[in-house]
Amino acid sequence: MSQTFTTRALLFDMDSTLVDSTAVVERVWTQWAAEHDLAAADVLAVIHGRQGHLSMAELLPHRSQEENLADNAVMLARELDELDGVVEIPGAATLLASLGDASHALVTSATLELATARMRAAGLAMPTAVVTAESVTRSKPHPEGFLRAAELLGVGPTDCVVFEDSAFGIEAGLAAGMRVVGVGPTAARHNPTWAVDDLTGTRVVPVPDGLRVTLG
Repeated sequence: MSQTFTTRALLFDMDSTLVDSTAVVERVWTQWAAEHDLAAADVLAVIHGRQGHLSMAELLPHRSQEENLADNAVMLARELDELDGVVEIPGAATLLASLGDASHALVTSATLELATARMRAAGLAMPTAVVTAESVTRSKPHPEGFLRAAELLGVGPTDCVVFEDSAFGIEAGLAAGMRVVGVGPTAARHNPTWAVDDLTGTRVVPVPDGLRVTLG
C-alpha cells in the first residue's frame, strides 16, 4: 500500500539508500578483518551507517584514536580505488532528477571525495547541499549531520524527512526529530516511520506548503 505525506525538505543518506556500494564496502572491510585477525561477519555487522574509525574503535578497543584515524584514511583510499560494481539503488536516479530546485540534501558518513566518486559512479546527481564526514564532529547515530542539513536548507527539523537504510542512520534521523523512510529489505527492523524496499515508485510533487511525497 502506498503512503503519501507532505514535507518541506528531503534528506538522503548515500550508501544503500541512493547508492548500492555493498559489494565494494564488504570486500574492503573483509580484507581489513583478515589483516587484523577478526571474523569478517563480526566486522560487517557493525560497520554500516557510521564513520569507519568509530567501527574500528569498537572492534579494536585497545588501539588509540590516532591509529584508528590513520587506518581509516587507508581504508578510504582503498574504497576510492574500488568503484566497480557501484550502482544506483533502483529508482534513485529518477527520484533525484525529479527534485529539481526542491529542498534536499545528501547526509553521509563518507568523505566528500568518496561521496562524489560513488555518486558519479552510480550516475546520480550530487545535491547542492551536502553534509559529509568533514562537516560534523559526531557521526551517526548522533543527529548532528541531519540537523546540520536542515540548517543548510533553512528549515526546521520537523519539516524534514530522512531517507536512510541503516540502524545508526534511522536512529539519527529520529533523534533529530525528523520522520524517516527506511530504505531496503531490512530497514523496517529499525522502526522508521515508513519503509520501502527501494526507491522505485517514489514520487515527489511540489505543493504550496512544500513537497508531496508518495512512496511506491
